[in-house]
Order: sequence, then structure tokens, then C-alpha cells
Amino acid sequence: MAPANTPKAKAASAATKEKKEKLFHPASRKAGQLARHALRKGKMGNLASKRSEKAGSLVDVYGFFYHAMPEEGVLSLEDLHTIFREVWLTRYDEELASERAARRKGRPKSAKEMKLEEMKLREAETYRTGMEVIDLTHEANVKLFRTWDQKEVAFVNMLRFIRINSIDPTVAIVARPGHHFSLIGDGTDPGPDHERDATEILKKLAPRQRAQLEAQSKDSKTEDTAMDLDQS
Repeated sequence: MAPANTPKAKAASAATKEKKEKLFHPASRKAGQLARHALRKGKMGNLASKRSEKAGSLVDVYGFFYHAMPEEGVLSLEDLHTIFREVWLTRYDEELASERAARRKGRPKSAKEMKLEEMKLREAETYRTGMEVIDLTHEANVKLFRTWDQKEVAFVNMLRFIRINSIDPTVAIVARPGHHFSLIGDGTDPGPDHERDATEILKKLAPRQRAQLEAQSKDSKTEDTAMDLDQS
């Protein structure tokens, strides 16, 4: 029998690894890896609480988007929404289902179940009204992001961020243009389909939501970007 590590076998293995798969497909292998990464990094009660909680949670969130980058090129805005919606927002679904299944009929919800539900609702609302994410549709930004050491939050804060929402997934508003020298004055135009004036999305929101979104736009703190994960 020919050994498994023959040149032919190695070539076949390499070809398999090089074969591209759509990251945004929820059933893909890459999406599964991304989901496990998100769950592992965001799991409640993890031992990483010994480090700076705020910095640690930011690294976890940014790490998710780091692993969401395609091997080559950039994501489309549609892909970015799908990854966030299908992988990030659902990362606790199995854990939540397990808690619900373990609860006997008529018994109150556990503290863990309530915490998971609260987090899920809060993140969904943030996504609905508008949240900041690293712009993975911008070529120069993605190229720069690939050089991140997955540790320094200060480096990520130099990147370009966009504000997306689930009300109109075709809209992306530049929240932070990025102040790394490679992003300043690069002349890249995201195009009318990906970026419009903020007033267009504000018109679709109720007064309370509009005020909330305007406040977030004026005060785009990194703590908001972390979606309060340090409290989980």
C-alpha cells in the first residue's frame, strides 16, 4: 500500500486546502470555525477575566472579525451582514437551548438563561439601530488589518469602521475613517450602494431610536463597539 504522505497525496491535500469556500455560508467549514472562535472567546465566566476586562473583550470582538476576513480580497457588504447575523448573533443559541431544555416545566429561568437572553436581545437591538464594525469591505483597511498581532487594541483603533444596521443592510456609514497613514487620503470611494448620507437611515427610525443613533454617532466609544461583552 502506498504511504499516505506521497507527493500525489500531498498535492491533493494542498489542492483541497486551497479550494475556496464561501465564508458567509452558515454550514461551511470556515463558518463553523468562526462560530467556535466566537463562542470560545465570548463564553460567560471565562478565565480571561484576570486581564483587563475592557481590553480583553475588545480583543475578542476584533478577533472575531479578524478570523472573518477572507484569505484573499474583501467581503461584500452582504457577506459582512450575513457573518454577523448568522454567526456572531447566534453564538449562544446552543447554550441557551441547553439551558431551556434542562429547566423543568414550571420552574423559573436560571440566572444564566436570563443573562444569555438579555445579551442576545441587547445585541440584536444594537444591530437593528446601528452598530460599528471594522470595515472588511475596504481593500486598504483589510490589508492593514491582516497585519494585526491579535493583541494590541490601539492598533485596531487606527482602522476604518463603518456603521451598519439590520433595517437597511444596503447602507454603510463611515463612522471612523481610520487614522493610520495608509488609510489617510487613499481616495477609495465605497460607492453609492454601500454608503449614503446618514439622514437616509435616520428617517426610517422612530424619534427615540433616531436620538439614540445620533448620540452613538457623536460618541463612538470603543466600549460600545464591544457591545458590553465585558459584563457577560
